[in-house]
Amino acid sequence: MILSSLVFLPLLFALLVMVWPKSNTVRHLALGLSVIEFLLSLAIFRQYDANSAGLQMVEQFMWIERFGIQYFMGIDGISLWLVLLTTFLTPIIILASWSSITERVKGFHAAMFVLQTAMIGTFLALDAVFFYVFWELSLVPMYFMVGIWGGARRIYATVKFFIYTFAGSVMMLVAIIYMMYLTQEATGQMSASLLDFYKLQIPFVGGTFFSLQTLLFFAFALAFAIKVPVFPLHTWLPDAHVEAPTPGSVILAGVMLKMGTYGFMRWVIPLFPEASEYWAWLFMLIGAVGIIYGALVAMVQPDVKKLVAYSSVSHMGYILLGLFAFNAYGMAGGLYQMLNHGISTGALFILIGMIYERTHSREISKYGGLASALPLFTIFFFIITLSSIAVPMTNGFVGEFLILLGTFQAQPEFAYFAVTGVVLGAVYMLWMFKRVFFGEKGELVADEHHPLHDLNAREIAVLVPLVVMVFWMGLFPNHFLDFSKASIDHLVNNRTNYNLTIVEPGTAASTQAAQGGN
Repeated sequence: MILSSLVFLPLLFALLVMVWPKSNTVRHLALGLSVIEFLLSLAIFRQYDANSAGLQMVEQFMWIERFGIQYFMGIDGISLWLVLLTTFLTPIIILASWSSITERVKGFHAAMFVLQTAMIGTFLALDAVFFYVFWELSLVPMYFMVGIWGGARRIYATVKFFIYTFAGSVMMLVAIIYMMYLTQEATGQMSASLLDFYKLQIPFVGGTFFSLQTLLFFAFALAFAIKVPVFPLHTWLPDAHVEAPTPGSVILAGVMLKMGTYGFMRWVIPLFPEASEYWAWLFMLIGAVGIIYGALVAMVQPDVKKLVAYSSVSHMGYILLGLFAFNAYGMAGGLYQMLNHGISTGALFILIGMIYERTHSREISKYGGLASALPLFTIFFFIITLSSIAVPMTNGFVGEFLILLGTFQAQPEFAYFAVTGVVLGAVYMLWMFKRVFFGEKGELVADEHHPLHDLNAREIAVLVPLVVMVFWMGLFPNHFLDFSKASIDHLVNNRTNYNLTIVEPGTAASTQAAQGGN
């Protein structure tokens, strides 16, 4: 029951936070509970077999028998690290919000825990309706986090975020219901199980948009593309990031965007193999355009937070390229880049939040010479900047390198755009770093009446784990890639006839051998 505990314990934590009688210690309580959740997630490694491509630690029983809807959860190499990323970032976010969230503190931490349940549930659910419940649930706490604790234009930003993501999800719901009826036609029993969906032979006709498989493909892909978000469906993201409080921006960039790319890996590509291959050129084009577009728009932003928001559009384009390369390098790089982006961009938003607390401004032109005033802060910011532009020995390099390798194998012309994006990424990040930290002191830095103070012990404690992950993932990538290799190889080698086996405890090795022989 470890997976159920991971998913639903945060709901209990949210209730506990709301009824906690001492408001002055609620932050300590929330931090302690989030650490417990993280430690529980580490217990997965005691049972997880990295050599198996099957579903492990499965929990399955009938929920609504009439419609074949099940309580069905399991974990494999695709979902493993995304669950760990969620539990790893949550205590960091809570500690980072210590001084920035001062009103309705209980409500904020309760919303954070509900959101954690929704995100982990999305990564573990293997029944389509069960998955959809968690997918939609994630909108609610984020809606309130931006709408209550956000900036001046928070209502506009949160409504835009909700409308965009909900509209795409409705099309996915229609597709799920239709596929449930397809399972009834094929087997005589309606089912929402993803494993039953994999077995469907959905007709595909190339050259027409109105092929059944193509229509279902785009119904799912639209929902996931909006969540990523891909160009040109990205316009909700900069507004949401700029208006969201720092914790909201971190969890949005760190985990929520990965729900979209995970959806492509778990649902779209294996469910609709012919449509995925036929329309791969379109999604690789969208990814390549997004890389260049995001980088160019980021370059001209006067607001440092909006610059990082547009950099997310650019970085997520790399993931899309890797996934639709349909080879082991691209898929592994895409999954690895999901983790990298969560660490690096999450750290950037935390750092921007820290300096905003001191100056109450994010305008790049008002800074300058910050390195002399905040040397420790500058060191941390520079390390994360290097990670963001994929300098060797940092985590970003491994992910982008694998994606470029995979893209060159599949569609070299799109790799040229991706390489250009690497250069542009270095330009806008280093130019921003130069203007903020060097040169003449800006008005905010030179203000002697409000001297700036460097990082305190709490802020260092927030940043150190992120920096450790930057170098750990950059220097020892196999520590992470090895746990996903079997699942990714299985997806690549069996993409046109994909299925997953439920692995019983102690039988992982034999299951893997059987899968290798298929």
